[in-house]
Amino acid sequence: MSEFELVLARREPVAEDVLRLTLVTESGDPVPAWEPGAHIDLLLADGLERQYSLCGDPADRSALMVAVLREPSGRGGSAFVHDRLTEGTKVPARGPRNNFALAPASRYLFIAGGIGITPLLPMVAEADARGAEWRLVYGGRRRASMAFADDLAAKYGDRVEVYPEDETGLLPLPRLLGAPVAETAVYCCGPEPLLAAAELGCASWEPGTLHIERFSPRTDLGTGPARSFEVELAVSGRTLTVPESKSILEVVEAAGIPVLSSCQEGTCGTCETEVLDGVPEHRDSLLTDEERAAGETMMICVSRSSGPRLVLEL
Repeated sequence: MSEFELVLARREPVAEDVLRLTLVTESGDPVPAWEPGAHIDLLLADGLERQYSLCGDPADRSALMVAVLREPSGRGGSAFVHDRLTEGTKVPARGPRNNFALAPASRYLFIAGGIGITPLLPMVAEADARGAEWRLVYGGRRRASMAFADDLAAKYGDRVEVYPEDETGLLPLPRLLGAPVAETAVYCCGPEPLLAAAELGCASWEPGTLHIERFSPRTDLGTGPARSFEVELAVSGRTLTVPESKSILEVVEAAGIPVLSSCQEGTCGTCETEVLDGVPEHRDSLLTDEERAAGETMMICVSRSSGPRLVLEL
């Protein structure tokens, strides 16, 4: 996916430690088209690349909007945005890419935790425009830290339930997910404990009901002993050995074969690669159980081979 350049037109606080960035093209041309659930990669500095969910209006091609939470224990991306990214700065970008698309459904239950509200904003607007039944439950540590909460409540009324933890406690997931509701799609984004609880709560629901987007790797990834294996690159016509201590991505890049990648944690989907033969050992945080079982693609930044050999479309 090719890079393009954006310019930061505006940065504004929308909650405690949350900035909304409005990004435009320098020429004034329309920004790339996107749909609810999409994210873009922002290349903030040398070696500092981050993915942010788009939270504006897909019909507005004049700008792209993202919201960035300052993460004190993060890897530097949010600190760069909050402390060094100024209006007028050019920001290289890639995308948009959508691993969290809004599927057709009769009704929707949206569950947001903290900054996880961002990809759900355009989803709520789309569901409302479709005339679908929907409900949003939104939790955060405290009201002041919950971006867009007041706007959502003012616009949509009692279809939005806001749960600041210091006032109401945790989101009432047992009540929300205790009994499966037919023809309902559940969309959830937020911190890992919330996502894990949603997965547990939806265990008895129809398969495919729950849709999740993670900002960080899940904690229960397969982390068994790493074994070396061979990877045959069908397009390049080369066979490489992946040692125990390296990922497929590292080995392929070291061989001089260009591969797009970004998070290198198995969460963004940039390095998703088609598997032509062999059985992947999935260690990503993105593919569904059905996609893992099919074994048609894999994230080569973290996943490995279950057997001695893989054949990839590289």
